[in-house]
Amino acid sequence: MKSSLPKVLHQVAGRPMLEHVLRAVSAASADAVAVVVGPGRDDVAALARKVVPGADIFVQTERRGTAHAVLAARQAIARGYDDLLVVFADTPLVQAATFGRMRDELAAGASVVALGFEAADPTGYGRFIVQNGRLAAIREHKDATPEERAIRTSNAGLMALDGRAALEILDSIGNSNAQGEFYLTDAVQVAVASARKSVAVIVSEEEVMGINDKVQLAVAEALVQKRLREDAMRAGVTLIAPETVFLSQDTTFGRDVVVEPYVVFGPGVSVADGAVIHSFSHLEGAKVGGEATVGPFARLRPGADLGQKAKVGNFVEVKATTIGADAKVSHLTYLGDASVGAGANIGAGTITCNYDGYDKYRTTIGAGAFIGSNSSLVAPVTIGEGAFVGSGSVITDNVEADALAVARGRQYEKQGWAREFREARKNRPKKR
Repeated sequence: MKSSLPKVLHQVAGRPMLEHVLRAVSAASADAVAVVVGPGRDDVAALARKVVPGADIFVQTERRGTAHAVLAARQAIARGYDDLLVVFADTPLVQAATFGRMRDELAAGASVVALGFEAADPTGYGRFIVQNGRLAAIREHKDATPEERAIRTSNAGLMALDGRAALEILDSIGNSNAQGEFYLTDAVQVAVASARKSVAVIVSEEEVMGINDKVQLAVAEALVQKRLREDAMRAGVTLIAPETVFLSQDTTFGRDVVVEPYVVFGPGVSVADGAVIHSFSHLEGAKVGGEATVGPFARLRPGADLGQKAKVGNFVEVKATTIGADAKVSHLTYLGDASVGAGANIGAGTITCNYDGYDKYRTTIGAGAFIGSNSSLVAPVTIGEGAFVGSGSVITDNVEADALAVARGRQYEKQGWAREFREARKNRPKKR
């Protein structure tokens, strides 16, 4: 990937590739998960344990092939599970239903199930050699005959094994090849040699695409975005220009939500029934209440929580702030570490001064309060219910309910000053 970040931690739709795979196998009712990592990859192990708290972590200290990697988890395999799924963390688009199909074949008597696809261009892929409805071998491209190279059914690499025979099959795989490595694909030949049933499950090429560089990462992102957009629209969301809206894997919508063009949903966003997200808005870690409106050009950061029919308008940024029902923050405002009561109105240019360079403090704005334009609320501070803050005020003390607070310099006027200023400048010698 030409990156300091491990490949499997690169994200697709706001979620690391490894997390996509772990969630898919969990959705396929896996009773246990073992993750094989390379040496020193504590970051990969930490994510695995975060997604699947009970996951076992095994380290492949030497890289001697895919079968060798699977056997790094020998201790877990030896516990004796009915089914063993071998999946790759850089193949993040495989669906839980596909793992279910592979398990169904095991239940029907297969000892080895290999996942494959019909390749548009099979060059370089291992080919599935099928005889009498069974998978007889997986032939590497370089070893295939011209007739075998004409086969388009190709190996995706993922495999399912009968748990009762898994260790025997894996231990029987040799390394008599040019690379001196133990290949998982040889499990098919081992099974056939011992009169065990081996079958193939075929899915689309898109579903089993592997990711090895940033170009393929972008292709995977596009495929997932297409899938997520279609799911959202079929669930009742209106995406006016779907191709311009970017979703995260965990984005959730209610019914009758409208999303205008050029909106980005980062991780952790939920949007309730009837809300409208206007163009060029960016949301992450936020909740949008029913019939609320956001944007255009709004940014909701983690902890933003908008109530029923709340409004966050253009060029407004909200972070770690709850905004009550029917409250309005219409334009040019920053609200951080705050709570805004129901029906309150926040004028243009208002900011909560929540950070002193060391610590953050909260601002509380009561229900029905009115904050005049261009006001600075210096936290910690509370504006009581129904209170007014005059435009241009810098509020440092609490304001009682229904009070008016004005904190700004008094205006004064010097008659003729502007004329005198211009005359003085006009008669001044020009500087070279």
